[in-house]
Amino acid sequence: MTSLKLNSFAITAGLACIVASCSGGQQQAQTQQQAPEIAVMTIQPTASELQSTYPAIIKGKTDIDIRPQVTGFITKVHVDEGDYVRKGQTLFTLDQVQYQAAVDQAQASVNSAKVAVSNAQIQADNQKRLYDKNIISESQYVTSANQLSQAKAALAQAEAALASARKNLSYTVVTSPSDGVVGSIPNREGSLASPSSAQPLTTVSENKQVYAYFSLNEKELLKLTDNGAKSVDAAINAMPAVKLQLADGTVYPLEGKIATVSGVINNTTGAASVRAIFNNENGMLRSGSTGQIIIPEVSDAAIVIPQKATQEIQDKKFAYVVNDSNKVVATPITVLGVNDGHNYVVTSGLNPGDVIVIEGVGTKVRDGGMIKPVSAAAQPEQ
Repeated sequence: MTSLKLNSFAITAGLACIVASCSGGQQQAQTQQQAPEIAVMTIQPTASELQSTYPAIIKGKTDIDIRPQVTGFITKVHVDEGDYVRKGQTLFTLDQVQYQAAVDQAQASVNSAKVAVSNAQIQADNQKRLYDKNIISESQYVTSANQLSQAKAALAQAEAALASARKNLSYTVVTSPSDGVVGSIPNREGSLASPSSAQPLTTVSENKQVYAYFSLNEKELLKLTDNGAKSVDAAINAMPAVKLQLADGTVYPLEGKIATVSGVINNTTGAASVRAIFNNENGMLRSGSTGQIIIPEVSDAAIVIPQKATQEIQDKKFAYVVNDSNKVVATPITVLGVNDGHNYVVTSGLNPGDVIVIEGVGTKVRDGGMIKPVSAAAQPEQ
């Protein structure tokens, strides 16, 4: 009797388990059938080239302010704004009347001093002969010799004044100290020019090569040197060629090279000045222009995903990984700060072979939800 009860109980329990199992399977199948069809993609490493842009100011290789070395009214402007000039070419002429008069006066003083030296020389020679014959005293001879020395000193002083006057006269012709392009000319004929004037006569820019100055912040500098693992010089040499986007949005046809990075970080801006150099044989780039430096960031095995495949929650980005049970798992990721506006380059959180959701993130797709994965024909936009 007892044996029959046990068998009956075992049979009942087995049937209950089978029913429960069938019920669970049916429920799971029903849930899967109700799951939405969502496009997914499988992560594959790919080549990536992103670009960082930085505002830049263009300067000539040399920008020389042209200032007069003497004061005078401008009598002639020999060049115009934008002209290309050669070293030594005349730019301005100042009023020469007073400086020519000073030369003439100094020349007269030299002539007079030469006559005085000649007379003193004759007198000294005569006194020497008389002294040698004991006709005059030694003091008389010494006096004549001293007068000759004084005359020679006066001649030297007059010649120095003449040289100074001639130099000042030469300064009335203002020439270019180098090859380059003439900048703005604020003062024309009739204007007073002075070495103390705040505004230069013009600026000559040597722009066969130009410098583009921009800034990198402290984090970018640390990234550049791999947090100090390599020197700044080594980092600069390893950097790729850079491009220059002009003010109208076009890209300058010649690539440039990073030349220097300032060794000092500005306390106000928290950034260091960086200089790139570009060839400019045709003079297309002008000193004072602005643009954008473009620095490429190239990777041969980057994990690139569409930005629409991510969701940002409390300053953290998440991608939604589909596991073997077609269940969606929100996975935190980190990405490069640089992007092309359509894709992210993932630096951590995802691995090759992972399957991620690329549509319906934040709407149809929730963490822990079930989906029907559908392979997406569209790959991340490049």
